[in-house]
Amino acid sequence: MGAKQVVDPEKDFVPPDFTIKELRDCVPKHCFERDTLRSFSYVAYDMCGVAFLAFCASHIHLLPLALRAPAWVLYWVSQGIVATGLWVIAHECGHGAFSANRTVNHATGWVLHSALLVPYYAWRHSHSQHHKNTNNLTRDEVFVPRTKSYRGLQDKPSTPAWMTDSIFEETPLYHLAMVTAQSLFGWPMYLYRNASGPKYSRGASHFNPSSVLFRAEQFGQIVISDIGLLLTIAVLTYSSWVFSPATVAFYYGVPYLMVNFWLVTITFLQHTDAAVPHYADDSWNFVRGALCTVDRDFGWILNTCLHHIQDSHVAHHVFSQMPHYHAIEATQHLKKKLGKYYRFDDTNFLVALYHNFKHCQFIEDTGSVLFFRNTSTPAN
Repeated sequence: MGAKQVVDPEKDFVPPDFTIKELRDCVPKHCFERDTLRSFSYVAYDMCGVAFLAFCASHIHLLPLALRAPAWVLYWVSQGIVATGLWVIAHECGHGAFSANRTVNHATGWVLHSALLVPYYAWRHSHSQHHKNTNNLTRDEVFVPRTKSYRGLQDKPSTPAWMTDSIFEETPLYHLAMVTAQSLFGWPMYLYRNASGPKYSRGASHFNPSSVLFRAEQFGQIVISDIGLLLTIAVLTYSSWVFSPATVAFYYGVPYLMVNFWLVTITFLQHTDAAVPHYADDSWNFVRGALCTVDRDFGWILNTCLHHIQDSHVAHHVFSQMPHYHAIEATQHLKKKLGKYYRFDDTNFLVALYHNFKHCQFIEDTGSVLFFRNTSTPAN
């Protein structure tokens, strides 16, 4: 299946003028209730999944030789999906959506994210800024689009990203290699040097307590984040000594890369699309920014394992403290209220990943409401 032909999203576009109260009032009140015990049930569910898959992997050596490689691939893919579910739960802790108890949120989030080599407090602080400034051209914190001049493309055409380009301009191997590199290594590069972040903080590290990303009073929390990472690294190092580096790589390392793939794929597709605008300061407000995301259907299995982070993301951006187990219900009410301003795409996520990476290259240097552009020649 190919990427869908998109109707011109820029034609007659008028920014939405909903208030946060309007949107909140259209959602049933129980959707905002957080149940700590229910939240922990999802942690237990995911942890059982991780343990079960690791147990199965420990028996791969008993399979016929020809089946061992496919079995390991199946383990890596499956474990990566389940571990990403844990990542999503920790992400919920960072938003305060896991529990009404602040200590429970932070303790749970720190443990889960540390185990996945994520600096919990550091990422929580920068991610909070992303939610507060989504798709603001000067203040957003992630997947900030580069301008045409930044790309050095001033003498090239500016083709709207929604238009289909000529088949003669296809360079599939190049784009496939680039999108694969972004998916596998974009997440650690973001943490290490704030890749895809705003201009003021490019090169800043989430591991540095004195980074420009953080305020002075957050220094201690960043240190605590780093301690969590060091503890995980110590466990992995000890495990490598006891079992072997190859064993740790097979059981933890490759699934870790798969978690990277899902995180980058999910977040990239949520905010990078021909139909999604970016706003300058003079036209941005919180609700407009929160609605600059796309809900995507990855299929029942992935939607469930990933706790619906990708098919209820509009609701998550509007109400970040809403637990994931209420987000699908809230989405149905928001969809009715938002009408044409609700964005949903059921294109196969791998097709959409390639297509959007290829077509959403830059934005113009000036303007109040800007959409993605590229340098391709439109097909006739």
